[in-house]
Amino acid sequence: MDGDFRTEFVREPRALKQHPALVLNADYRPLSYYPLSLWPWQDAVKAAWLDRVAIVAEYDEVVRSPSTEIRIPSVVVLKDFVKPQKRVAFTRFNLFLRDEFRCQYCGAKGDLTFDHVVPRASGGITSWENVVAACSRCNLKKGSKPLHRAGMSLRKPPRRPGAEELRNMGRKFPPGYLHESWMDYLYWDSELEA
Repeated sequence: MDGDFRTEFVREPRALKQHPALVLNADYRPLSYYPLSLWPWQDAVKAAWLDRVAIVAEYDEVVRSPSTEIRIPSVVVLKDFVKPQKRVAFTRFNLFLRDEFRCQYCGAKGDLTFDHVVPRASGGITSWENVVAACSRCNLKKGSKPLHRAGMSLRKPPRRPGAEELRNMGRKFPPGYLHESWMDYLYWDSELEA
């Protein structure tokens, strides 16, 4: 047999992995903006089959079983409303999102870590009100000194963000890939510019 016989029978194995479904709450808003609420196509098909979601938009590609053929969902909406969380978890990711992925001392992007404004050695605690995103350079420069001794200042004071505020902040950082069928559902509740 010819050495390329397998390519005739095997579709691109990665092709179907690249069809995520945007998941909307029952009010047609994404469950989260950053990270964007996406499911693998398999989960979207399963949820549709179990009647947990309604399919709003589909890709052109289909998946088949011996008895069924279904177009791959690109946007699904939950049939039951999921109440958004009011309390924001104190995580590294949420902290960076609150600070817009910028060093709160110099404004640099990338190579971020976090810094205690009042150093732990001086009794500072790990909380929303005392921890900020900082680039490695600024974090090293400040060390365990208070701001005034390090000759540094904050771009904005650290504070606990609200859940809605953090969701809105996530809109500023869209993922690298947005399917055209998602656009009508991502930013429809944003204020329009005049």
